[in-house]
Amino acid sequence: SLTRRVYFAAAHRYRRPEWSDAKNEEMFGLCARPEYHGHSYTCDVTVSGPIDDTTGMVLDLRLLDLVLSAEVVERFDHRNLNTDIPEFADGKQIPTCENVARLIAGRVQLVLGTRARITEVVVAESPTLCATWRSTG
Repeated sequence: SLTRRVYFAAAHRYRRPEWSDAKNEEMFGLCARPEYHGHSYTCDVTVSGPIDDTTGMVLDLRLLDLVLSAEVVERFDHRNLNTDIPEFADGKQIPTCENVARLIAGRVQLVLGTRARITEVVVAESPTLCATWRSTG
């Protein structure tokens, strides 16, 4: 396997639109406040597959870098996850680290196709909080 780390800064908040402001704050605490808050995220993406005998690589690192630049950095950096990322619009997924990791895994795998398999994505919003998505297949 091969792991590449990328970084992005983004804002978000946790909110269920069908809940009252009071219930959202009760469930999500400060993360539910209307004034979005931001993080400097770290994202590790691990790809797995056979090591090519000719190149000695699981996947061409230049290709992985291009995909991560487009699907992670350009997509999320300096964005408001709730308003700029359709998957996290009101009434859809809440932009937790868990959901961000799952979304990244799916989008990167879609672009890579059969060239390599995404086996793990770790998204950290701070030095003390991260979520890990792992392939079940």
